[in-house]
Amino acid sequence: MQLTKPRTLPSQRTLNFRKWFRSFRFKTIITILIIPGAILFIAPFLWMVSTSLKDPKLVFLMPPQLIPNPVLWDNYVRAMTRLPFGHYAMNTIQITVLCLIGHLLTASTTAYGFARLRFPGRDFLFILLISTIMLPSQVTLIPSFLIFRYLGWVDTFKPLIVPDWLGGVPFTVFLLRQFISTIPIEMDEAAKMEGASFFDIYWRIILPLIKPALAAVSIFVFLWNWNDFFYAVIYINSQDKWTLQLALNAIRRNFADRAFVEMEIIMAASIVVMLPCLIIFFTAQRLFIQGIVFTGIKA
Repeated sequence: MQLTKPRTLPSQRTLNFRKWFRSFRFKTIITILIIPGAILFIAPFLWMVSTSLKDPKLVFLMPPQLIPNPVLWDNYVRAMTRLPFGHYAMNTIQITVLCLIGHLLTASTTAYGFARLRFPGRDFLFILLISTIMLPSQVTLIPSFLIFRYLGWVDTFKPLIVPDWLGGVPFTVFLLRQFISTIPIEMDEAAKMEGASFFDIYWRIILPLIKPALAAVSIFVFLWNWNDFFYAVIYINSQDKWTLQLALNAIRRNFADRAFVEMEIIMAASIVVMLPCLIIFFTAQRLFIQGIVFTGIKA
């Protein structure tokens, strides 16, 4: 009878190498898939930057010139002096900041009520609130406009600001409610034993613990209001009350009847208006991702 040679187990070094190789292979495949997508998404922005620095004669050159030569920084000066962008920027900042404050306060309060308070019909009301996400904003546009016109708010900032002080939007309420649900209820009960009220628990315990979710909501609300054109063009008529998006639209319309469109001016103005969004997103990127990832995970 022939004895079989005992099977030798791989060494720890070999196992570590195999583990590293599998991880390296997986990361390599993911990187290969991500790079084309990243190039696809960043290409329009790079084209905007390139166009904003070009000489007008080179904008529509075929084949296109990717790296502008010469680089004309004066295009940004020309773009910002076509209209009083400083005044329009102050209007936009005023609307955005007030909407942001109202949205965070009222949406977080509503979410806290749905997550912690017990009252009849709570679950039904929450489902009803969430179901309104499927309702297009255009459906309620005419009734909302008639209400604001009856109140005398047309051609003011109030139709753009006041709705954010009435609970925000269902999506942000849902986001904050799910995040608050991850906080152990024992913390509330311990605070109640110390004599804390519901408002004390909300202000001193809940809000500090949901900072990542608040950061995510802040970015959403900032982008919605900073880039809002749809509601601004409906409710604002006077030129001195224009926002930056209305100013960009005015620059585009000024070139509509011309034989030659100064595309470099439009791109330069668009990049200047877009810069605050990029700065805020990359500054709060870690909190934003953390708020999205942790939402809905039960503690």
